[in-house]
Amino acid sequence: MADDRDRPWWRDRYGESTRPKEARGGIKAHSRRGAFGQSWWAKRWVDVLERLELGGRLTRGRAYARRGQVLDIKVEEGSVQASVQGSRDAPYAVTIRVHALTAADWHKVALSLRREARFAAKLLASEMPEDVEEAFKGTGVSLFPARRAELATECSCPDWANPCKHIAAVYYLLGEEFDRDPFLIFQLRGLSREGLMALLRAPEAEPKPKKTRAKSSPAPRPEPLPSDPGAFWGGGEVPPSPEVRAPEHAAALLRRLGPFSFWRGRTPMTAELDPLYERAAAKALDVFVGGSK
Repeated sequence: MADDRDRPWWRDRYGESTRPKEARGGIKAHSRRGAFGQSWWAKRWVDVLERLELGGRLTRGRAYARRGQVLDIKVEEGSVQASVQGSRDAPYAVTIRVHALTAADWHKVALSLRREARFAAKLLASEMPEDVEEAFKGTGVSLFPARRAELATECSCPDWANPCKHIAAVYYLLGEEFDRDPFLIFQLRGLSREGLMALLRAPEAEPKPKKTRAKSSPAPRPEPLPSDPGAFWGGGEVPPSPEVRAPEHAAALLRRLGPFSFWRGRTPMTAELDPLYERAAAKALDVFVGGSK
């Protein structure tokens, strides 16, 4: 089978392509046919790509996403890194960069979001308000890329077109991932979930009071060391053990970490792991109080 290097330039232009090599362990799309993404924000993201009118490359990108040709995706602030298995042995490296908003822009957006209590309430509850884009437009910026210049894409494949089918495959899978975690679009715009939550919870700026010189109190004298070296190294009596009980909420730390990237299970990861955390907590308590080991 000929690879990309042997394929004439006109084959990609007219929608023809060699069959990609089988990818093992790739990320398969949930969608088996039709549109990608269920939520309005996922569809909005995919719409940005489809407005570029890439023709046959979009069709092949969808096929790549559904076959699991995308091996991995890493979402960072302002960029996406991925590898896609094509017709060559080595996967192609894909990069998608989204223009990040400045700190000043995010501050203005946060003020606009806080003026509408429903915006802040839904976002703090990990929900995306349907008209959240209006809060962005009022500050002169947009949540989703509004112009082609705000979106830069690269692929190591020999295809002359940009975006190519490998980039399109990653783009479609990101759309599905936005269904699971709407905060990824904020991250691509340069602000993490934690950063957005901090801005939404921050109090309004108030004038700083004038500093008054307070009387300095004398520093406490350090506690002297015992004269007997043996008493220092031997230490005192160990205090009685505090009350120990199982945690009130299982997997609390796991929940604080947020949704797991590109989870493909039928049920949420926390629901899968909750029973394991509960059994582990009960076992640890049993061991601590002197039960089974």
